[in-house]
Amino acid sequence: MTAPLDVLVVGAGPTGLALAAQLRTYGTTFRIVDRSLDRAYESRALAIQPRTLEALAPFGVSDELVARGNPAMQLRMHLRHRVVPMRLFDIGLTDTAYPFLLFLSQAETESVLAEHLRGQGVDVERGTELDRVERTGSTVTCWLRHGDGTEEAVEATYVVGCDGAHSTVRAQAGIGFEGYAYPQTFLLADLEVDGLEPGAVHTYMTGAGMLFFFPLGSPATWRMLAMRTPGTPDTEVDLRLLQEITDRYTSDRLELRDPVWMTDFRLHNRGAAHYRSGPFFLAGDAAHIHSPAGAQGMNTGIQDALNLGWKLALVRRGRAPEELLETYEAERALVGSSVRRFTDRAFTIGTSHNPVIRFARTRLAPRLAPLALRATGPRGRVFRTVSELGIHYRRSPATTAGPRTPRRGPRPGDRLPDLPRGLQARTAGPGWQLLLTGPPAIWSDERLAAALRGRDDLISVHRLGGQSPWPNAVHALLRPDGYLGYVAAGTHMEGLRDYLERWLPARRS
Repeated sequence: MTAPLDVLVVGAGPTGLALAAQLRTYGTTFRIVDRSLDRAYESRALAIQPRTLEALAPFGVSDELVARGNPAMQLRMHLRHRVVPMRLFDIGLTDTAYPFLLFLSQAETESVLAEHLRGQGVDVERGTELDRVERTGSTVTCWLRHGDGTEEAVEATYVVGCDGAHSTVRAQAGIGFEGYAYPQTFLLADLEVDGLEPGAVHTYMTGAGMLFFFPLGSPATWRMLAMRTPGTPDTEVDLRLLQEITDRYTSDRLELRDPVWMTDFRLHNRGAAHYRSGPFFLAGDAAHIHSPAGAQGMNTGIQDALNLGWKLALVRRGRAPEELLETYEAERALVGSSVRRFTDRAFTIGTSHNPVIRFARTRLAPRLAPLALRATGPRGRVFRTVSELGIHYRRSPATTAGPRTPRRGPRPGDRLPDLPRGLQARTAGPGWQLLLTGPPAIWSDERLAAALRGRDDLISVHRLGGQSPWPNAVHALLRPDGYLGYVAAGTHMEGLRDYLERWLPARRS
């Protein structure tokens, strides 16, 4: 058996690939395996949120994702007697370099991330399945079964399950997966549609449910998502069935043709009882599954990975205490639960046959939609939530407010906004970033050296002057994932030193 790995990553979807990218940045020893012989070529997840593009930008892949996708999508709400056009993310996103919902198939997202890893000398080991694990002292012995039937024993300090809803890692770790299945059956297809305005998302709101058409471009022009009409038999999905459902849901003359891929499926709303059990961690669909409402699933998984990766890396290098790993569940389980609640409410509104909800969907919505679109405040808050820019870790153990925390500007636990524009690019990782605002002369080199002594290899210093999100002199410590761990006003750094002693102890000489 070779030397133990720091991390075994199980699953090479977007979550596993993002985790691998971050581990590689820190020089962590790892392998990434996936039971599938090839990456996904179906469209699957369709959109990348602004916060995910921000989080991936330090790896140099966000520009390529934007180049391959469509950032100018609009929504067409087909109501009873009218079509209401709606721009997506047109307000409330002034503090990001990516103020749009990027429509791009999961297949393309995986392709970009895999190409990045290959450029870093990392190959996904496909056709390799985790069969079983056994804890052996300070490591985990993992038996991998390869496509040719051979078995290999691998030792790893940590094992991360990015292996989906039927996670082997979750089962082997004995972590429960609690929740429920929705009663409805859904139909999914990538195909051509004649009669639809190109370049827009089309949604049809009816008493029977909702019908969506999303523009893809590849492998087909459109992705169709519809609820199977209640009471109809569960027959095989074919073009005839899809056309019948489309004709039932809309009076528009839409002709479906040339399907590339068709399937039916059931939706679940489930969450892992824990995101960690000893050396085992869960991320992405292995930790939470829910309806696709709001395009949250893949994005939440990628951000799970980027929350966890730097913590694993620093702990394995001996530069952070084991306690830091406990903050992964403390931070991301709250996000996962919030996403499950949000998507459940949206799904219920769109599919319920409850007479009150059905009346609101089919009768009230057509009348209130124009007024709602003019209410910029509520609409901006909705966009802020869906974009995931509003995610914060203010209640995390790894978040501390220093003396006289500024009342204006981002707070400890918030993401660092991209204001002024370019600030995120300037302060991108790896490592931690110390941000100093106000006149440069007020920051004593001796005081800085004392605060950072023994950690200067992991902390970069940025003198922002007056070009910062805060109005006065502030020192703030930015975590490697783009969230503020510590913020304090003034130049006294005793609180910062205390924070660093807890979460980033000085290296031993």
